Parts: sequence; structure tokens; C-alpha cells
Amino acid sequence: MLPKRRVSRSNTRTRRAQWKATAAQLSLCPICGAQKRAHYACLKCGQYKGREYMQADRGALTT
Repeated sequence: MLPKRRVSRSNTRTRRAQWKATAAQLSLCPICGAQKRAHYACLKCGQYKGREYMQADRGALTT
């Protein structure tokens, strides 16, 4: 099945204008007070929900 008419540049660009990147949500770490991404481990202290997930000095995972 083929489209009846070609979609104009204006309509195409109007539709594509809705695809925008949004800034990541930031929150404060309850332990050290640094800004961090929501639902991510803190990069400064390495903790998430009171548990240590990363070593703060190297940034390596320690499970």
C-alpha cells in the first residue's frame, strides 16, 4: 500500500519538532548532599539507598 500524497516538509518538520531531549532529573544525596541522578548511586560517596555500591575514590563497582 502506498501513500496517496507526499507529506510536505512543513508537516514532517512540525512532527519531528516534538522529539526533544529532556534534562536528567537531579536530586540530592541524603548522605553527602551532592547532586546525583534520580535512582542512581551517588558518584561522590558511592551509596544508594543506604548501601555502598561503588568505591568513591575509583568509581569501580563492588557489588
